[in-house]
Amino acid sequence: MTDTARARKLADRIRVVVAETLQRRIKDPRLGYVTITDTRVTGDLREATVFYTVYGDDEDRTASAAALESAKGVLRSEVGRQTGVRFTPTLAFVLDAVPDNARTIDDLLARARAADAQVREVAAGKGYAGDADPYRKPADDEVEDDSAEGAPATDEGAPGSGAASSSDGPAPTADGPASSGDGDA
Repeated sequence: MTDTARARKLADRIRVVVAETLQRRIKDPRLGYVTITDTRVTGDLREATVFYTVYGDDEDRTASAAALESAKGVLRSEVGRQTGVRFTPTLAFVLDAVPDNARTIDDLLARARAADAQVREVAAGKGYAGDADPYRKPADDEVEDDSAEGAPATDEGAPGSGAASSSDGPAPTADGPASSGDGDA
């Protein structure tokens, strides 16, 4: 069975060992400013993928990739020596796409900011087509009721409203006519 915690620990240790070995032991002039960003190990601990970035242009990236491929044996032996696992995993180096993705996202955000600025320029000095806030609020309803002249405040006394006024006497019940309140029902 695979132990993901063990694979994660081994991946972290491989990342540290490869970074330190590249910094201290590998003296290849083709190797540019390489940063080891992540390492992933398969569940059976047989293969490790090392993700890296290179500071520079495409020429620096290709030269660093060639230097890493030529130093793969030294790096694998150092990983085996420092980790102490029974089978030293094979190393595969992959150029990390995170910086390119981050650059693309930054470009998209810049375009969105420019579009927002353009909309702000067009909207400057413009007014609403209707009211600024078209929704009614309870406070507005009270002001309208008080300002209406002679209109009833509620629909209680309106004919056909189903509500009885206080001058009509007791309201009829569902059982029959209204009682007079004498207690003889």
